[in-house]
Amino acid sequence: MFTENEVAYLNSQPLARIATASRTGQPNVAAVGFTFDGEYFYVSGLNNTKTNKYKNVLANPKVSLVIDDLASVQPWHARGIKINGSADLAQRESGYLAPGEYIRIKPDHKRSWGIDG
Repeated sequence: MFTENEVAYLNSQPLARIATASRTGQPNVAAVGFTFDGEYFYVSGLNNTKTNKYKNVLANPKVSLVIDDLASVQPWHARGIKINGSADLAQRESGYLAPGEYIRIKPDHKRSWGIDG
């Protein structure tokens, strides 16, 4: 699903934003660290089970994840990847924080800009 350049970009970025929605549709966006294993994205956080993103995923598994940055401002060169997908919870033996429960995102659709030239 991802090009070689997109995978390299994903592996070079430490921060993303996850968008979730509650059962009633109330949106929530949070900055998160993430890892990507080539198939799934994993996000977590301190006190993960107490966060809105965690509670929202339990109620509504549809999520978006955006990884982006500015390669330069002169000239303006924005780049990034937006992923839409479904999330669930998964235990990981290792991760960017520690072993534990992570939100696991299976991408259904992606759009990227400024990465492949």
